[in-house]
Amino acid sequence: FIKDKGHKHFVIVDAGMNDLVRPAMYEAYHHIVPVEKKDRPYIKTDVVGPICETGDFLALDREIPSVERGEYLAVLSAGAYGFAMSSHYNVRPRACEVLVEKGSYRVIREREDYSYILRQ
Repeated sequence: FIKDKGHKHFVIVDAGMNDLVRPAMYEAYHHIVPVEKKDRPYIKTDVVGPICETGDFLALDREIPSVERGEYLAVLSAGAYGFAMSSHYNVRPRACEVLVEKGSYRVIREREDYSYILRQ
């Protein structure tokens, strides 16, 4: 979802602070790029999650390539911290994890579903 508030440009993504808490916890930097590479202008953007918390962000005031609705974004260098620091906060299932290596990709951890959370 993309939202412009005049002076502020937002990209709202499926991932939230429950998936990658490092930016919210201590402003850790993760490079964020559209998966599909193409020429596009850069725009100052807040990349935020769906959780109703002011700290639910992946990037604030970040110059990133412009993004179209429905487009996939890659949050780089998050793998070592993603699952280990993730939580079920706000009753959100943990995200799937995808390994990208040498031009190919594969799912290394499937997304959880709500039945998994309820069994815990």
